[in-house]
Amino acid sequence: MIGRRASALAMTVALTTIAAGGLAACGDDSPKTDAKAQLQIWVRKLPGSSSEKTDQQLAAAFTAKTGVPTKVTALFDDFETKLQQAAAQKKLPDIVINDTDRLGGLVKQGLVREIDRNTLPGQGELTPASWQAATGADGKVYGVPFSAQSFALFIRKDWREKLNLPLPKTWADLDALAKAFTTRDPDGDGKADTYGYVIPASTKRGYTSWYFSSFLWSAGGDFLTGRTGAFSPAINSPQSLAAAEEFKKQFCTDKTVVPGSVTAETTQAHPLFETGKGGIYFTGPYNMARFDKNLGKDKYEVIALPPGPGGKSVSLAEGENVYLMAGSANPDGQTKFAEYAMSVEGQTIGMAGDTDGNVVRLPVNAKVDMASVRKDTRWQLFADIYKNGARYVPVVPDWTPFRQSSADTLNAMVADCSSNPKAALDKLAQTFDQELTKQGAKA
Repeated sequence: MIGRRASALAMTVALTTIAAGGLAACGDDSPKTDAKAQLQIWVRKLPGSSSEKTDQQLAAAFTAKTGVPTKVTALFDDFETKLQQAAAQKKLPDIVINDTDRLGGLVKQGLVREIDRNTLPGQGELTPASWQAATGADGKVYGVPFSAQSFALFIRKDWREKLNLPLPKTWADLDALAKAFTTRDPDGDGKADTYGYVIPASTKRGYTSWYFSSFLWSAGGDFLTGRTGAFSPAINSPQSLAAAEEFKKQFCTDKTVVPGSVTAETTQAHPLFETGKGGIYFTGPYNMARFDKNLGKDKYEVIALPPGPGGKSVSLAEGENVYLMAGSANPDGQTKFAEYAMSVEGQTIGMAGDTDGNVVRLPVNAKVDMASVRKDTRWQLFADIYKNGARYVPVVPDWTPFRQSSADTLNAMVADCSSNPKAALDKLAQTFDQELTKQGAKA
């Protein structure tokens, strides 16, 4: 782990140096433009997956409509590292479709170009929240919204009904259900081989922090307090500490989390739910088609996270942007692709109906009638959560250091049951304070 972090730090330092030279990181200082140049499109998807095929269909439909040639490359493992390597080699793709919270890092390294949203036809059709997720801490737009999403609880309905337990309405109910799934043999095989919670708690890409954020906010805690450009750490507030202690209790006291979760990424976590290792999974709508196929639609149910100690049910809001990479030989083609991706036609292709190939989870274009594209009414739950109880991470110049440092802290806290949550969060608050100062975002 230490070696990987050191390598990542070295790459970041190198890229910062490269980016200081402007577009030299991405190609020639004055690249020749070619409106017929093929657009290289990178997507963070598993190669060979249904979602990769949908991205290919989206690109093909765009090419058929505009004549601009495209090539889609699906990458998943170490996506950011490979992107940085491409930048260092001055071989950036033209388009990157990636998470909204990666915007700050891309801007910091000079790898994306600014976008004048007012020049994009149909930009007013996109939801204000999606444009917020494409806007940097300086108020400028650096991406075109493509997809949005929220998260909910997936619960083994057959296990719950076998044990004659109600749907959870409070966090105490949720923990009680997790304990029952762990101790009362809900699958009836006579073995102590089931658990309550499936949690992707790996530090890679900051997964621990990513998962914890919804529970932190629902508990009334927060990472930061204040406003853009004037933040202070809030990660060690009493409410944040209570959320962290609840998180640790699940791992260390109740022991209701599937063993091995401290090293699990989402790709390892998904099978734990569908193969009957754990019965409660807080995840996104993109897994419904997969679980319907591999587990059975009748064996699980999807509900919103019950309100936490903060009195609210808050879900992390995120999604993906289309990033127009700097130094492209075909900037006009880049813009056309972004316009197509955010259009009703592009969004509809990306939604992929009720299949597991969806790359647009919730449409960002308000003119899309989701009910006409998807017959599965469970999608509406996620749409309602996104609209009424979801929030994006704080807008700072670069969220990645905050996400990673909090993931490292939380992961270490649950991996070592002798750890002191208050001391850990106090130290993390100091790290946050230093990072806010470094980024010029401190109150």
